[in-house]
Amino acid sequence: MKYIFMTGGVVSSLGKGITGASIGKLLQLHGYKVNMIKMDPYINVDPGTMNPFQHGEVYVTADGAEADLDLGTYERFLDMVTTRENTNTAGYVYQTVINRERRGEYNGGTVQVIPHITDEIKKRFKVFDNKVDITIIEIGGTIGDIEGLPFIEATRQFILEHKREDVMSIHLTFVPYIEGAKELKTKPTQHSVNKLREVGIIPDMIICRTQYPITDSMKNKISLFCNVPQKAVVEARTASSIYHIPEALHNQNVDEFILNRLNLTGKTKFDTSWFEYVKREKKTNKVVNIGVIGKYADLKDAYKSIDESLKISEMDDENIKVKVHYISSEDKDLINKLKQMQAILVPGGFGVRGIEGKISAIKFARENKVPFLGICLGMQCCVIEAARNLLGLKNANSTETDKTTPYPVIEMLEEQKSIKYLGGTMRLGNYEADIVKDSLAYKLYKSDKIVERHRHRYEMNPKYIEDFKKVGFYVSGYHKDILPEIVEIKEHPFFIAVQFHPEFGARPTKPHPLFSGLVNAAKNYLEKQN
Repeated sequence: MKYIFMTGGVVSSLGKGITGASIGKLLQLHGYKVNMIKMDPYINVDPGTMNPFQHGEVYVTADGAEADLDLGTYERFLDMVTTRENTNTAGYVYQTVINRERRGEYNGGTVQVIPHITDEIKKRFKVFDNKVDITIIEIGGTIGDIEGLPFIEATRQFILEHKREDVMSIHLTFVPYIEGAKELKTKPTQHSVNKLREVGIIPDMIICRTQYPITDSMKNKISLFCNVPQKAVVEARTASSIYHIPEALHNQNVDEFILNRLNLTGKTKFDTSWFEYVKREKKTNKVVNIGVIGKYADLKDAYKSIDESLKISEMDDENIKVKVHYISSEDKDLINKLKQMQAILVPGGFGVRGIEGKISAIKFARENKVPFLGICLGMQCCVIEAARNLLGLKNANSTETDKTTPYPVIEMLEEQKSIKYLGGTMRLGNYEADIVKDSLAYKLYKSDKIVERHRHRYEMNPKYIEDFKKVGFYVSGYHKDILPEIVEIKEHPFFIAVQFHPEFGARPTKPHPLFSGLVNAAKNYLEKQN
């Protein structure tokens, strides 16, 4: 087994996940099996109860773990499926150790950060031993953060305990551009590396995030002051697409350096087809505008996987360009903005705020034959809109929004009502669904059985299914023949909503059929407009 540790310095949100996944992609293209692990230093057991403004999108693994959005990056770059083993937090680690202590498993000993917490972290570093060739481990946060120290200490110990050729350290830093001086500054990188060395980790490679090119003289300066070879100082300039980053690193011989450092040679001839696919030029200037209607319109990371899924569908279609507009569901000018769109998407979410705006957007899409896709809460809002405006149940609602509604078309399952802890208790992860033939869903999936990831607590009330059918609002997918998973309107060019999260299934070269269907429908709508 070989291990690569990714740490970050100077500031957060530099893109350790994207950089690590890009390196993983390069190693895959050399024929190696690669997996990735995220170590988050916060005390939350998982991000499931965190506000998107705190943490962005909550990603869901196949087996139902709520995780950092970086796991979505891992999956998309490496075309892999993540599980609970790919995600760890300080809270999860401490909870495990404290539970052992409560069960008396430490035989009366004093439980300490070293060795008990660090040993548990090191154990999780090795979870993919004998399953893959290389594990890339991303240590969240920024070097110097007090909450990250146990993870950094565990990394130091792990490096010490393994052969030099089996473990390497890569440090991602920021090289800021000072506008007044009109120059890039390497001093923050020097301080960041010094801080890393103070805790016993000497980086083998330094990757420098920058807006502008880094000169050879600057690389030489970083090399000298940070004690790494100049060829191990790498520029990571902002790219037009994150999927171009693997090739940018390859062009700087990053993969060659890593293979040499780990005493490896490529297993297969290096495959450049992925580079060629993600850089294909468009054959058209046609642009479709897709409106994503949510309450976190100012926070793009809240809809990270949706954004990437739309980009991936655009990437796969050479004859169209997609422009995504994030529109607040509380925008007073919502309907006028929707009139400029060729498709509308209402994503998942929680809580009361912004619900009526989403319902208004769905009504607009239904009445004006605008292509529409609803996801999770987006499907629930579809059901509410149809109940009110097609069935005439004017006070229809979800019991999440209105506990006293006389028409609870969306309600919580009985087994959910007795749950006390909010974290990790929803319907999470992969669930099967059976699709009704002669439906839009069947046409898109080309299958009558699917498996998709879920993250919700409320469900469509099955007792209204037959009433909906009479007004042309159909359930076209079920879980275990009971729970509605997909709804659609046949007398509409493209109107479909799903209880699950299809955005977690999109991959470059493998776009998700629901997103590709939406983009294609938007293209057809644009042609009719013209």
